[in-house]
Amino acid sequence: MKAQTMRRLRQLHHYVGMFFAPAVIFFALSGALQTFRLQEASGFGGPPPGWIVWMASVHKDQSLPQAKPTPMDKIGSIPGSEGPTAPPNAHKHNNPRSAQALKIFVALLAAGLIISSLLGITIALNNRATRRISLALLTAGALFPLLFLMV
Repeated sequence: MKAQTMRRLRQLHHYVGMFFAPAVIFFALSGALQTFRLQEASGFGGPPPGWIVWMASVHKDQSLPQAKPTPMDKIGSIPGSEGPTAPPNAHKHNNPRSAQALKIFVALLAAGLIISSLLGITIALNNRATRRISLALLTAGALFPLLFLMV
């Protein structure tokens, strides 16, 4: 491949990576927390912290958590119950050892994505020639999703 093509590909990779790095970090962390069901009272061992519930709501529903159930929350629920019900054995796995191994793998994957993203951000911000555009893209990548949640 020509040197100029490679330079443009690296530049595109840099721009896309800086823009999406905040989302990659957010979804990797919130996905890892959900793997262990920490957003649920049963997974946390009591009422989960609000920030975990907030992250899970954004990750799973692309919305902020709601204090009271909406009519859509009642779809699939038992009449008279407070919310949707999971089918029996919905969270059970045939082999608990393999389920635990997969949870550990997902946690390591999330850690790898977060570390890789943070290293990429560090490398990009240490390049004086592209520092301003990197900061602008990083800020936009963090603010746009938050703005979309508020709209």
